[in-house]
Amino acid sequence: MVGEDDGALLAISDLHVRHADNRAVVEALRPESPRDWLLVAGDVGDTVAQVEWALDLLSRRFARVVWAPGNHELWTPPADPVQLRGVARYQHLVDLCRRLGVLTPEDPYPVWRGPGGPALVAPLFLLYDHSWRPDGLDTPEAALAEAYRTGVVCTDEVLLHPDPYPSRAAWCADRVATTAARLAARDPALPTVLVNHFPLVREPTRVLRHPIFAQWCGTEATADWHRRFAAAAVVYGHLHIPRTTWHDGVRFEEVSVGYPREWKQRSRPPGVLRRILPAPEGTPPTAW
Repeated sequence: MVGEDDGALLAISDLHVRHADNRAVVEALRPESPRDWLLVAGDVGDTVAQVEWALDLLSRRFARVVWAPGNHELWTPPADPVQLRGVARYQHLVDLCRRLGVLTPEDPYPVWRGPGGPALVAPLFLLYDHSWRPDGLDTPEAALAEAYRTGVVCTDEVLLHPDPYPSRAAWCADRVATTAARLAARDPALPTVLVNHFPLVREPTRVLRHPIFAQWCGTEATADWHRRFAAAAVVYGHLHIPRTTWHDGVRFEEVSVGYPREWKQRSRPPGVLRRILPAPEGTPPTAW
């Protein structure tokens, strides 16, 4: 018999199921308890069909799946039969998730009441605004020019369209403002688990092989969100550098699988779900 205290809040991201080896990783994912929730922090796939395949599979295995979009889901690849762009593409994916019973940033934030709870689980969609720039590059234009000069340019510049916004930075600003207002209106008695594809603070990007790439990884506007919104934990991906870090006493979990060429070089096998709540043994309490 399953007890009321069974289950865990688990997380993973950057499944990139266009790769056959990564599809096999997803096919092998299983909950440990019928009460387990799964947080999926973006970059499931590059096409709508890939995203649907993976989220449909996972939604039939886990008690609840919560999805936050990555940049890859927002791409409009020429070969994808779904040629929607920008906001229209995002809304199409939200509608798809709702048909599958997967929660999105547009749905009411659920409350995890299992072990380590209660906690408000907030999937976020915030994008980036080129504010994470190397020293000496004072404007987004200068940072982007340096990226093109050095050949380190995110594919988003070609495939991620901000329609109807004039830029991805403008879309980011709107998402940040709307989401901050929504989080501020939550029940302040509940700690949060913030789930975003991009890191909320810049520090994790300091280890990037190409620091110029950080401009496509987040925004200074969220630098205090883990404190401001009483985060018990922050979940993110995008960097393909899975690890646990601490910022102001808050646990940040980068939960990427990444590309086969990356995870095949690691000792840790791919597809190991990261437990967010209850916190792993030995984890100091969060002073929120």
